[in-house]
Amino acid sequence: INKDVELETYTFYYDIASNIGYYDNEGKITDAENQLTSGYGQYSPDTKDAEFREHVVLNDIEEKDFRMTTETLLYNTGTHIARIISPTTIVTDSATVYSSNGIYNTDMGFSELFDRSLIVTEGGNTLTGDTIYYDQKAGFGEAFGNMVLTDSVRQTMLEGNYGCYFEKQDSAFATNRARILEYSKGDTLYMHGDTIRSYVLHDDSTHVMTAYPRVRFWRVDIQGLCDSLSFMERDSTLYMHRHPIVWNEARQIFGNVIYVHFNDSTVDWAKLPEFGFTAEHVGEEFYNQLSGKEMLATFVDGNMRRLDVSGNVEVVLLPEESDSTINKIVNSESSFLTADFSAGPMQVERIKMWPDVTGTATPLYLAKKSIFYLSNFQWYEALRPKDKDDIFNIPPEMEALLNEPDPTVRKRRVD
Repeated sequence: INKDVELETYTFYYDIASNIGYYDNEGKITDAENQLTSGYGQYSPDTKDAEFREHVVLNDIEEKDFRMTTETLLYNTGTHIARIISPTTIVTDSATVYSSNGIYNTDMGFSELFDRSLIVTEGGNTLTGDTIYYDQKAGFGEAFGNMVLTDSVRQTMLEGNYGCYFEKQDSAFATNRARILEYSKGDTLYMHGDTIRSYVLHDDSTHVMTAYPRVRFWRVDIQGLCDSLSFMERDSTLYMHRHPIVWNEARQIFGNVIYVHFNDSTVDWAKLPEFGFTAEHVGEEFYNQLSGKEMLATFVDGNMRRLDVSGNVEVVLLPEESDSTINKIVNSESSFLTADFSAGPMQVERIKMWPDVTGTATPLYLAKKSIFYLSNFQWYEALRPKDKDDIFNIPPEMEALLNEPDPTVRKRRVD
């Protein structure tokens, strides 16, 4: 017994010269806060440093809110700080920690963890990083270097070279090569932004994800970019702001703002409420084009099947003949338009325009280049993300686009 520290063992050895006691046939050491058992242990009353090996178990004897198991552990009975130097598991009332290198303050419930440690929260979320600072009582984790935060309920994974997680608030933050993966069904959606946040609104507990600036995302069936976006779990809608562009197959849609709705993680519709422009590359320098004040695209199984356009509708269409050749170009204007697309190869099946329609059909050999493109036509293929890793590459053309004035701001000023 040394003040508030008590050591019990079958055989005890005491080195008077160095003032160190040790045992090698199981022992138990108890202080005011914790109790530790091991096959071998040594203790210095002068420094209060202890070293334990073989089936080491450290428990909190007061609140009983943590249990540490390992094969080798360094512990100070004065500071109640444990030094992790071998594979260790810490089980608390809110999380389980796996680490081979770190420090755990048993008084504060605070950890400094290194070498790709892992934290599994009570709700099943996990936090991994090269270095992690974890506050058990506050439910806060901060990670540096290759952070990975998984959300088992929402089936998402947040990555970044720096990030943090607030368990009680169910919120997270990532930056420096930040990326979020959504893998709830089918193909995974990969999204990058300089900063990505995930949080829950206090008023109705709905989940929100935001990314900004320089946002790029990729999935097999849909790709896109914009300067900022947010996803609202309440309505399953992705809101894209400032120069948004979305690609699907050979089609491209852009506008002032774009809303994309998901049904079971599959795109179900996309709306452009202020201005919309869609283009489809049909070969060489030819593009089918539609433009209008408001646009609604409806998708089935990830493919666009219907397009509704209203207000100042303009059309450039290059219809295929029965032998798949193109020999004329159609230019037309109206107030409203509906287009239906085939379920297989993406082809226009039917177009309806009303009420007053004007237009011309010109043979290609007589057509001038000036009628090939609508006034707002832009083809942004050079900006299109190619795969899940290409989302980190910001082309100079994208930087230039995002530096242009926000068209929604111009519109509000005019209004």
